Amino acid sequence: MDDRFFVDSEYLSPQALEKKHRLETDPSVRRSHMEYLPGMERIESDVCANVIGQMEAYDYARYTAKDVRTALEHETCSVEDFKALLSPAAEPFLEQMAQRARVETSRHFGNTVYLFTPLYIANYCENYCVYCGFNCYNHINRMKLTIEQIEKEMKIIADSGMEEILLLTGESRTQSGVDYIGEACRLARNYFRMVGLEIYPVNTDEYRYLHECGADYVTVFQETYDAERYEKLHLFGHKRVWPYRFDAQERALMGGMRGVAFSALLGLSDFRKDALASALHVYYLQRKYPYAEMSLSCPRLRPIINNDRIDPLDVHQKQLCQVLCAYRIFLPFVGITVSSRESAAFRNGIVKIAATKVSAGVSTGIGDHERKYSGKETDGAQGDEQFEIDDGRSLNQMYRDIAEEGLQPVLNDYLYV
Repeated sequence: MDDRFFVDSEYLSPQALEKKHRLETDPSVRRSHMEYLPGMERIESDVCANVIGQMEAYDYARYTAKDVRTALEHETCSVEDFKALLSPAAEPFLEQMAQRARVETSRHFGNTVYLFTPLYIANYCENYCVYCGFNCYNHINRMKLTIEQIEKEMKIIADSGMEEILLLTGESRTQSGVDYIGEACRLARNYFRMVGLEIYPVNTDEYRYLHECGADYVTVFQETYDAERYEKLHLFGHKRVWPYRFDAQERALMGGMRGVAFSALLGLSDFRKDALASALHVYYLQRKYPYAEMSLSCPRLRPIINNDRIDPLDVHQKQLCQVLCAYRIFLPFVGITVSSRESAAFRNGIVKIAATKVSAGVSTGIGDHERKYSGKETDGAQGDEQFEIDDGRSLNQMYRDIAEEGLQPVLNDYLYV
């Protein structure tokens, strides 16, 4: 990864530049990325050691075409088979991998594709992550929706027919506290059958509280499983603590969440190793919590406001397809989500092969759904977006496009009785 994509100095204030320089040059003012901060819960788990041990030992250059053929011939894909399918040696076998992935998807999910939409309720952040549009030193319009504004946004989304929502915030406990998020969950339960969260990692008791408020599942991006690379990309803030973030999904399950979702942001580090670690994170947790629902996604870097150097093509589309097919073959029961970061053409194709869930009617800005859904400019204030999307189709358009592919769009896959 070329670090020039993450050079953002020209957009920082003099005070921010001074602090950034001190963080980069004076180790005494910067905490270790492996050091827990006060209030962060530690749990006893062997999952991290298993995942990172496998990732660090992974030499994908040693796999051959023979290894790939053998992996595709096996009825059950082992960890070793999965490593072969992620390797460069598997690239010429993409068509065979896609055919195998299509069979596994059809066998376990039929021809259904689930639809959801994200709702960003705040974009305040206390972290400095150099690749993210929300980072605390990026000069953007910050906004936190009031409960009344959240309800207005939810009603607009629900009126479109959507039944599943993913609530997102920037990573700021000060501006978006757990009580605030819990209130949003309770409100969402009035409008939607399924409520997901993509927020800063919290402790087990806080996940339990959010579940009691109505949250069904939790999504956490590890960003990169390469701890050394992670340190360079996360200069300070709670997010800098790599092991606390790694254990977030397990704490969520311990807190009673029905499901958890995993991802690395492909392009931050070696994408093959990050893809391996993401899937193994699911693999080992699945064995500890066999009744939990788990899913994977494969977001690639997208351009962000005030930094057009970030190149989403560091991981090419064929390589992304290879990762998604390998995921499906290795973890046939696990849901795979492909976000609006990817193009409409790519998403239309991948749902016929490996993906089982896509977003629709997406806005990554704050308070933006009235304008987006009505097509008219509004007088209300809006907060800037986290990143640029590539597929802006509405729910109705997405529903029609999926149906035209011979698939069955599904708005809800779970009923409370």
